[in-house]
Amino acid sequence: MGSLYLNRLSRQEYERLKRALWEAQRGVCFICEQPIDWDLHVDSTDVDHIVPSVAGGKDDPSNFALTHLTCNRSKQAADLRVARLLARFQRLQDECGPLPGRPNLSDVLGRHGGARYQLPLHVRDGCVSYSCPDIGRTEVVTVPLHTDPLSQMSYFFAVIPIAYLAHDDRINPRAIAASSLRRLIEEFHAGLPQLQPALAWATMENGQPRAAIKVFDGQHKAAAQVLLGVSEIPLRVFVNPDFDRLLTANTHAGTTLRQVAFDMSVQRHLGSQLLADRIDRYLADLGRPADDRSFSEKDLVNHFKGQWREVRRYILDDVRDWVTHHPENRLRGYIDFGGRSTERPISYSTIERTFYSLFIYQDVLTTPMNYLLEQGENPRELEKEQILRLMNIVADRIYVGQYDPAIGTAHIETRLQDGEEIPPGHVRAFRMAKEEVMYTWLKLVGLVVKNYFVMQGVPFDEARIFQYRFPQPLWDRIDRLVENLAGLPLWISRQLSATVFGGRQSHEFWHCIFETGHTPTGQQVLAEPINIMKLIA
Repeated sequence: MGSLYLNRLSRQEYERLKRALWEAQRGVCFICEQPIDWDLHVDSTDVDHIVPSVAGGKDDPSNFALTHLTCNRSKQAADLRVARLLARFQRLQDECGPLPGRPNLSDVLGRHGGARYQLPLHVRDGCVSYSCPDIGRTEVVTVPLHTDPLSQMSYFFAVIPIAYLAHDDRINPRAIAASSLRRLIEEFHAGLPQLQPALAWATMENGQPRAAIKVFDGQHKAAAQVLLGVSEIPLRVFVNPDFDRLLTANTHAGTTLRQVAFDMSVQRHLGSQLLADRIDRYLADLGRPADDRSFSEKDLVNHFKGQWREVRRYILDDVRDWVTHHPENRLRGYIDFGGRSTERPISYSTIERTFYSLFIYQDVLTTPMNYLLEQGENPRELEKEQILRLMNIVADRIYVGQYDPAIGTAHIETRLQDGEEIPPGHVRAFRMAKEEVMYTWLKLVGLVVKNYFVMQGVPFDEARIFQYRFPQPLWDRIDRLVENLAGLPLWISRQLSATVFGGRQSHEFWHCIFETGHTPTGQQVLAEPINIMKLIA
């Protein structure tokens, strides 16, 4: 137990101490704050220091707490007060589930009295005045209004109660990372200050006495402070900013400048937002109606000549973001967006380098954006819908009901070599998710599609293959291909654990296996080479 005091107690004295702590804590665990049933849980509880001894905590009952044994063994911080805050955030994560960009600062604020009001705000004579009457603070605070010499945007510094703060998930669609949050909570809990204020913006319209204060940068720092009980946050607030420039600056911070750790999927979401902005600007520049879509992707790129590479990327980002986060995407629940988890089998980068690199047309279209839209034959819309349908086939045939997040992905091959019994469906799903493997078998899907159109005598552009509507017989072939590929014995072979699946291989390695039945060094893997016609029969 790491406690001289506890080690000296008799069994009866230790039980009395636990009972006293249980009553003082009103029958709940100090960490998870869920009930401890005295009759059912008494033998699976633990007594621990609230403040660790190494941090100066006393070794006596005033510094002890009662916890579930499992909570104390799995705590994420030595200090039980920090562990309790992290447990609260874990519950918030569980509530949000696999929703993209969640939980974020909005979720934290919503559970701690934040985001309730807009702030009474007034700009006059180079100063900003505000007050917080909704929470009983009627004094008027006046601070200087500054102008950034480079961007020419106006801003002020202020300490604003969380009741008046909201999260901007358009500029910052990232979820809060538990690991980053833990480190910040530990820093702030130790009395160390944050070195930079969070950033927010406010739009003050004529005749509008209140403004929404939207935090778009520093959400981890703000969330850590809120969880620690802070009721007001220091901010740098931009007044009537150029929203597009804020969005672009924040995007560059996570991409070009690498100042923040943007997941690739977040970059795609931001690119989609920037595309919408570029479309609005294009229409405004030409004096066209806001709903006009009679121009092409090529027209858009040509209009922003100095940014043509960026606009082209935004167009592709919009396709990827639509597919990835579509509410009907059943594969989404098996994608690890952060690239650090061991619970989900498919990394987002794998999705990018397989589904998207193989099946999204990588150039801009010259047809109008509304071309055949009403008839349901618009090329980009077809591309998105059909990639989504393919993802759902893959999800249904390989992952749903087969992959178990509780088993996860950590050291699967080593565990198999050690004799651990892992369900075959889980092993199959894990192995078929490897990037080089998925890339190779998804290329077979592309071959089936191309072969179908050739046999039908339909001319097509290979690079735009998913922009042609697939008839139902073709979808049936794709479904059978994926089902029969998943049924190959190699995916569940324990004998291949130390060799074929023992390390990262190349695309060429797997192409050789599919083409010949054996590895480049001659190891037999398949009974016979892959025959696509048999797999779709």
